[in-house]
Amino acid sequence: MNDVTGLYTIGQLARRTGLQARTIRFWSDCGVVPPVQRSEGGYRLYDAEAVARLDLVRTLRDLGLGLDAIQQVLEKRTTLSEAADLHVRALDAEIRTLKIRRSVLRILANRDSSTKEITLINALARLSARERQQVIDDFVARAFADVVDEDSALVAGWMRDLPSDLPEDPTSEQINAWVELAELVGDESFQQTVRRMVVSGEENNRLEYGLTLRPLVLEHAGAALSRGIAPESAGASLILKRIIPDDLPTDETAALITWLDMVAEPRVERYWQLLSILKGHKPSPPAVPAFAWVLAALRAHR
Repeated sequence: MNDVTGLYTIGQLARRTGLQARTIRFWSDCGVVPPVQRSEGGYRLYDAEAVARLDLVRTLRDLGLGLDAIQQVLEKRTTLSEAADLHVRALDAEIRTLKIRRSVLRILANRDSSTKEITLINALARLSARERQQVIDDFVARAFADVVDEDSALVAGWMRDLPSDLPEDPTSEQINAWVELAELVGDESFQQTVRRMVVSGEENNRLEYGLTLRPLVLEHAGAALSRGIAPESAGASLILKRIIPDDLPTDETAALITWLDMVAEPRVERYWQLLSILKGHKPSPPAVPAFAWVLAALRAHR
């Protein structure tokens, strides 16, 4: 600092603030910390206010604000609060992008993917909320086309129940779940499987079967599985009676077997599990093995 003028050169400012001279010079050239005058030799000179301004600029730069935003704050064209809020939203978007990128890389690290698959997975992970919903809506529309019974409408609504967006802080599991779900509904054989279930369900009390039998199947067939009881064994016949009455008419038993043959489909159950993960819920334990046990027991004993 010059004792006569009370002004600083760039070198003196650098020693005072701990900043590099070239950084101060660059900020000065950008107009963020302008000199108050020049010496007779043409050197830029700065006053005490420049020291405080440099401290503020350094702090804001450390927080990631750009020089344009900082200059707007210093020139009072925007408030520090407004600039900080804008930067927070930009950081949130950047963090979200980085997390999606990290999750995609983790998915790829666990797969032996082709170039085409890598491109697809990356594109799927980056879809907007509207685009994600459209993928599911198109799938459900194809599966339920021209099927207008009340039960179908209810199930279709459940299948469309995708969160409006991935969470603000999506986990790798949720991003992975979305990619898996999008791949699943894009699988032609899965689409045909669901379509067959929907069409046959018009005649087969689909919803009633599901709501009535599910708790019994999980309780009794699930216990049989855990105890290692084979569905073809004599003991299985007694367990089956607790789930399905012995006096069920032949035609209803046949319809039930047809229905069980469809619902014992792991990919359909996986669809519901993936929706649960996307909603932030823990998916229910797999029920398909228990339904498959009942199906095998029916065929063996009825």
